[in-house]
Amino acid sequence: MEIVCVTGAGGYVASWVVKEVLAKGYFVHGTVRDLDDEKKNGHLKKLKHAEEKLHLFKADMLDYASLCTAMDRCTGVVHVASPVPAGKAEMFEPVITGTRNVMNACLNTKVNKVVIVSSLLAIVANPSWPKNQVMDENCWTDVEFCMKNEKWYCAAKTISEREALEFGKKNNIKVVTVCPSLVFGPMLQSTICTTNLVLLNLFKGENSFNLLELNAQDDIDIPIVDVRDCANALLLAYEKAEADGRYLCSSHTLKKKALTELLNSLFPHYIYPTNCYRASDEKLNYTCEKLVNLGWNHMSLEKTLVDSVRTFQKAGLLS
Repeated sequence: MEIVCVTGAGGYVASWVVKEVLAKGYFVHGTVRDLDDEKKNGHLKKLKHAEEKLHLFKADMLDYASLCTAMDRCTGVVHVASPVPAGKAEMFEPVITGTRNVMNACLNTKVNKVVIVSSLLAIVANPSWPKNQVMDENCWTDVEFCMKNEKWYCAAKTISEREALEFGKKNNIKVVTVCPSLVFGPMLQSTICTTNLVLLNLFKGENSFNLLELNAQDDIDIPIVDVRDCANALLLAYEKAEADGRYLCSSHTLKKKALTELLNSLFPHYIYPTNCYRASDEKLNYTCEKLVNLGWNHMSLEKTLVDSVRTFQKAGLLS
């Protein structure tokens, strides 16, 4: 019996990870903050195989002992739990200290493999990277640059990912990190996350990319990955013996204006932001070749957007 612990199990990406891990036949220990919060976690109990193979644990990323309890008897861990951009104080302690606690708990409970959700923002925020050179897993975000510009989420994700990889090497734990871009796609949970809030707001004429530490005014490139493709990437990283180091995970890149125009062509009856994007020559040039070589593929952007809207409508968030 192989048990996989998924942290932050009730969250947007983690819920899909739990779904896919259960479908693969694993037993799952899922960490949640409140076992009695049906609004945030009730959907997990409805997943296929959940009744016999899912065990939820009350745990907090800042509570080392609770993590050890959740990871007891687990072969592997998929660490997904993380707050979204909210400011310096809200970022650093949960992201960095939380990941440290997860890694120490893995060591204590003799976990063999850890897959950590990092972020594309831990790769691309590097002004020193040669402009004509494609960004890949060898590129690391400049933490000092992020701190200076108050990009706390970028900095925290970069620090925590580096520390986790170094901790794994030092303590003989296999650690693999996956760095997804902006995650869109259908929700399993009833509560909306920040990334989907940004998408939802576009249908209401609102530009709220600033919630993700992105420049809201300039028409910059937006990298996108479907939540289901992200979950599959994490499962590949966990199951493939050859998986090693970092994996950049993104499917599509387009300007904010082009994204808005695509949404308008698919769903013309909504109101979209107009004349709010300044022209920008900034290009995001990266490759996911390493992840593709591991066996990863992705769905079309149109499918991602259509399925997102369907869940918004089903949840009563859009008419």
